[in-house]
Amino acid sequence: MPLEQFQILPIFNIGIFIFSFTNQFVIILLTFLVSFYIFFAVVKIFYKKFFNFNGVVRFSNKESISFYVLPQLLQIVIENIFSLITSLVIDNIQNIKNKYFIPLVYTIFLFLLSFNIFGLVPYSFTITSHIAVTFGFSLSLFLGINLIGIKEHKFNFFSLLLPSGTSVLLALLLVPIELISFVFKPISLSIRLFANMMAGHTLLKVIAGFGYSLMGASGSLFLVHIFPLFLLVPLFFLELGVALIQSFVFSILICIYINDALNLH
Repeated sequence: MPLEQFQILPIFNIGIFIFSFTNQFVIILLTFLVSFYIFFAVVKIFYKKFFNFNGVVRFSNKESISFYVLPQLLQIVIENIFSLITSLVIDNIQNIKNKYFIPLVYTIFLFLLSFNIFGLVPYSFTITSHIAVTFGFSLSLFLGINLIGIKEHKFNFFSLLLPSGTSVLLALLLVPIELISFVFKPISLSIRLFANMMAGHTLLKVIAGFGYSLMGASGSLFLVHIFPLFLLVPLFFLELGVALIQSFVFSILICIYINDALNLH
């Protein structure tokens, strides 16, 4: 079944409290370990670049990362992503404090991109295909942004719900509408990411299952199975693009919410 790939399955249990290691937990752990290893490697490379010139970054006696005058692929990718996120933050957060949010948006983008891409690996698990995960992530960020806005503007922060120059009678209609729109921001943010990732992976599973079923047929139907298999290739790259775009869109919306909280637009 196409939706079986989204099931959370226990791998083994610990103790009498039914504390389970699931496939979701394993993928989250692996993604975090890989991401932190990349961050650690890049920091080491940059440290050697600016403070030492012996050409080698040593993690231990057995591991090392070489540094050359021309940047390596990992460094180029990380620098381009950082440049992209920096421009994104500066363009969308029109405030003198926008530079303080670059690490936050950079981390959000990288982790979401890692989660989305990791889900494309066969026999892995797509974390962002679960509404509970995306909603929890969106809600925590949304609450944090609002706390920043309240700290910045105190009680004036709630003027965000009332556009300037609005009459009293019109305010009775606009304030409930603005409040509903405000509350639904984390919900729409989470549903957008969850729905796109789940729909794309389901489509890949349906096409792959159709091709696998044709392989078990006889006669001319067996020859037809090659078409859905070829169709999987562009669909895979399309889903890869969706993973990148959804991470970018999520980061843009977070920047817009931060801008609203700081400038009360």
